[in-house]
Amino acid sequence: MPSSTADLVKVALAHSAAEGAGDMAGTMGTLEANPVYDFYPMGRRMTGLDQVRRYYEHFFAEVQPRIVGYEMIAEWIGDAGVNQEYTVRYRFDDGSVKSFRILGILTFGNAKLSGERLYANEEFFRILIGPVWSETEQI
Repeated sequence: MPSSTADLVKVALAHSAAEGAGDMAGTMGTLEANPVYDFYPMGRRMTGLDQVRRYYEHFFAEVQPRIVGYEMIAEWIGDAGVNQEYTVRYRFDDGSVKSFRILGILTFGNAKLSGERLYANEEFFRILIGPVWSETEQI
């Protein structure tokens, strides 16, 4: 039986909190069995728990420690998901810092999240996803 929108919003917010805290089990626990992550405007896709788990392993180990700032611009809640617009400041190996603007949509499944749709530039996605980027498929 599908969850209510209110229940799915709680799952989405728990996902964001777990991701922010570097909690792999908590993050993965908010996803349905075959999550789909779409990356626009490149039109790339990552699917399945294995790819998503490897993405989060990379994110928590390599990317999150380099995030030197984060600002939520806006958050909208709808029947199909939770939309979050934010800016992330990322520190490169040479010490320089660059800001990236992202629009992320946490998409609802039946009882958990079915995945995410993310809008940013390719440079940010290659940083974010790391080695899994080469495994993404064209949509």
